[in-house]
Amino acid sequence: MTPWLTIIGIGEDGYGGLGTNARAALQQATMVFGGKRHLDFLPETVAAKRIAWPTPFSDVYPSLTALRGTDVVVLASGDPMHFGMGATLTRFVDRSEMRILPAPSSFSLAAAAMGWPVQHVQLLSVHGRPVETLFRSFTSGAKLLILSNDGGTPAQVAQMLVANGFGSARLTVLEHMGGAAERRVEGAAKGWLYPRGADLNVLAVDCGQAEPEARSYSILSGLPDEAYENDGQLTKRDVRAVTLARLGPRPGELLWDVGAGCGSIGIEWMRSDPSCRTIAVEANEQRQGVIERNARALGVPDLQLVRGEAPAALSGLAAPDAIFIGGGVTDDGVMDACWNALKPGGRLVANAVTLQSEAALIGWCGRFGGELTKLSVAQAQPLGSFDAWRSALPVVIYSVRKPVD
Repeated sequence: MTPWLTIIGIGEDGYGGLGTNARAALQQATMVFGGKRHLDFLPETVAAKRIAWPTPFSDVYPSLTALRGTDVVVLASGDPMHFGMGATLTRFVDRSEMRILPAPSSFSLAAAAMGWPVQHVQLLSVHGRPVETLFRSFTSGAKLLILSNDGGTPAQVAQMLVANGFGSARLTVLEHMGGAAERRVEGAAKGWLYPRGADLNVLAVDCGQAEPEARSYSILSGLPDEAYENDGQLTKRDVRAVTLARLGPRPGELLWDVGAGCGSIGIEWMRSDPSCRTIAVEANEQRQGVIERNARALGVPDLQLVRGEAPAALSGLAAPDAIFIGGGVTDDGVMDACWNALKPGGRLVANAVTLQSEAALIGWCGRFGGELTKLSVAQAQPLGSFDAWRSALPVVIYSVRKPVD
């Protein structure tokens, strides 16, 4: 199909910074969509009708697709395929129908301004996203380039860095890069007192050396138990690491954490990769609040909480790639509902401590196959003037993959 939609990346240098192909597309277009700032860059010689983004923004999709077959241009900031409009529009318009002409991205301009090789930097965005997602990137020596949500983002990030033991981190706010209004503001996270700046900015963070008591964790499973607020309903660290190894998170996959407790399994599933998703199902009202607080504190505020009791609460949820059942294996219908909802080829892992729940898992293993593992963990603890091993209750871990046929 001949492309009818052209997505043009435009920088702060405006129309003058566009290449020949981009200018030709604008001259040929019958309609141009974009933000008011971008539309104002265009000279009068561009005769196309100019349409600013509507509110709500989602209204633009049917308007665009209704114009299929006419010459339409969309103006977007920088590289439209990097946290940009182009990436969004590919969900509504087939790639064969569009042409994408990128400009240097904000990240490229920021890396050049800082003298940081892009391949050694984490590229992040909190534009329309919770700022807490940055937490998992706070590590000693890390360099971050962050697409801000607005002019208040730098102060928020500075506050987060200080609260988590990175007060010496260096922040650089890069505003309106490549344009006449370009500005740069620098300072340490601790004592950050700069007033709110321009909404259009990229924040560069050099995390530097963390303080000895900093909150900074590996993305691998098995976070310290003290990382979690809990009422005792917590899958302990060593068991958690083995459980997640059985679940085997992969980028883009969805986990159901059924009987989520304090949310530790679902949280560490999401920490393994930014594209991993979790639906945590929990009936206890107090634990629901704990899950939400733990998710925010550990950098995965997008975790989806379903307030209710399985199996009824599972109805209508998106089909999972993996399921963890931390509680409820003896409840009527829970295992059946989970197994039926699991995608073909998906993984189910369930843990048991009591004899009754262990017997239920043995029965399931007999029906559907899989593996049973009994894990016993002992910790060295004081006994008088000596030390002795104190064993926790053994945990039976059942893991099975659903057949593809």
